[in-house]
Amino acid sequence: MKILINGNFLNRNLTGIERFAWETCRRLDALLTNKDDFYILIASNAKLFPEFKNIKIIISPESISRFPKWDMGVFKKACKKLKATGLNFSNTAPRGKYCGFSFIHDIYAADCPEDFTSFKDKLVKLYSSFCYKNIARNARQVFTVSQFSKERIVKRYRINADRVSVIPNGWEHFNCVEEDQDIFKRFPELLQKDFYFTLGSLSRRKNLAWIARYAAKHPDEHFAVSGKAISGLVPQELEVLKELKNVTLAGYVSDGEVKALMKKCRAFIFPSYYEGFGIPPLEALSTGCQAVVSKAACLPEIYGDSVHYIDPDNSGVNLKEILREPVGDSEAVLKKYTYDNAARLLLDKIRSFY
Repeated sequence: MKILINGNFLNRNLTGIERFAWETCRRLDALLTNKDDFYILIASNAKLFPEFKNIKIIISPESISRFPKWDMGVFKKACKKLKATGLNFSNTAPRGKYCGFSFIHDIYAADCPEDFTSFKDKLVKLYSSFCYKNIARNARQVFTVSQFSKERIVKRYRINADRVSVIPNGWEHFNCVEEDQDIFKRFPELLQKDFYFTLGSLSRRKNLAWIARYAAKHPDEHFAVSGKAISGLVPQELEVLKELKNVTLAGYVSDGEVKALMKKCRAFIFPSYYEGFGIPPLEALSTGCQAVVSKAACLPEIYGDSVHYIDPDNSGVNLKEILREPVGDSEAVLKKYTYDNAARLLLDKIRSFY
């Protein structure tokens, strides 16, 4: 069996899904033998061009200007020409039988349609929902990152549970990140305050509403909030946060700055109400930082007793008191969820089809 990896993730910034694809492919490359026939198709305008030992690289003369055209057209034609089965990491895949092996990390757009309100966001919702359904119905095997996401996919699309395999995320990329203290030059008030840190794209599901409500009730406690806005999915609470004197809106921060903030903060707060996996709390735990996460979606499944929990709909709590509650050792969680494990699980599953 020939496997052709869809390299569309190399045209995006390495966050979330793209990070998972990049790190897993690097480790997959190291696991392959002469019996494995793996290729990757990369657009001519990719942001990154990897150097692999065992995955054969094909540079397409086509560039990516629109992802649907690449996934549904260019990548599909390449699979047909090579007579290969596609491996798609990014929630998208060619239509029908050329869907191949494909990831659906979560079905957020289908489960939370009310979060998509503008015209542009409604188009994103429609396209995302189309992709979920196409993969669920047509993929040779569906991969997802948590049992929670598997159960949601199986239930919504009424498919056999055996057709969905869980390949969890990892965090080891954070070991190679060096702290960047420049964040404290940009925001010197954080050196003077004992602050909580919140990280994530500024989309509705990241639940900035919880932070806004809590910060308004506790003016003596400081929050650093970072993240990049995603289209119209920015919640109204962002405007509320801008008015609060005990909130520092840091905007986009580098991985090095994230690590510095995690090591300095009182605790990392992750109040999301919907996640397929949720990598940032793993990164926080790896630095020795305490994590407070939402008791929703996949998060209790992933983090067990290694973190503190909050109700994503209830900000009427006291974080200082919550942090006094005992938690379990984080080592077990950090050992379980690694890109090394993800690559082994993925390769074993693909090989089972040979």
